[in-house]
Amino acid sequence: KKTKGDPKTGQEESYTSCGCRFPLLFALLQLALGISVTVLGFLMAGISSSLLVRDTPYWAGIIVCVVSLVGFVTLCISYQPDEKTCVQFTVKLMYFLLSALGLVACVLAVAFAAHHYLQMTKFTCDTILESCQCKMDTADPLGRTFVYQDAADCGSLTSMLNLYLLLQMVLNLIAALVCLSACFVMWKHRYQVFYVGIRFHPLTAVEGQQQKV
Repeated sequence: KKTKGDPKTGQEESYTSCGCRFPLLFALLQLALGISVTVLGFLMAGISSSLLVRDTPYWAGIIVCVVSLVGFVTLCISYQPDEKTCVQFTVKLMYFLLSALGLVACVLAVAFAAHHYLQMTKFTCDTILESCQCKMDTADPLGRTFVYQDAADCGSLTSMLNLYLLLQMVLNLIAALVCLSACFVMWKHRYQVFYVGIRFHPLTAVEGQQQKV
C-alpha cells in the first residue's frame, strides 16, 4: 500500500488533476474551441468574398487546434519528474510556446472582430448590383465605402455578420483564457512543484545531518 509519504504517490498526485493527467483538460478545451472558431471563420468567409482574412479568424482556430494536438502528444510520453528525458522536455516546451502563440492569435482575433463589430454598428448600407455598400457617414461624399460582394440582402448580411462577430469575440476570448491558464499551470508545475521541492528539501536534510554531527 502506498502511504502519503511515498514520493511516487506525491509525484503522481501533483501530475494529475481530477484523476486525469495534466494537459488533458486543457487539450480538450482547446480542441473544442479551436474547431468552433475554425468552422465559424469559414462560415464567415462564405458570407461574402470581400471579407478580409483578419475578419474571418479561422487561422486562430487552426493554431489552437495544433496546440491541443501537442497537448495530447504529451499524454503519450511516459512521465519523468523534473523532465529527465529530452523528449518530454521538448514536447512540454513546444506546448508552452504554442499555447503562448495561441494566446496572442486569439487576442488579435478578438481585437479585429471587436473593431469590425463597432464599425458595423455605425454603417448605413444599401444593396447595389448584388453587393452591399456601407458608409459610416452618408453625408460625406468623400467618406470611405465598404463593399461586401455576393450579398443580395444587406439586412440579412449585416445581422448575420454581427452575430458571427459576437460569437468570434466570445469564443476567442475563452480560448485565450484557456491558453493563458495552460501557460500558467505549466510554469507553476515546472518551477513551483518539482524544481523547488527537489532543490530545497535535500538541502534541509543535509543541514539537519550536519547539525547532528
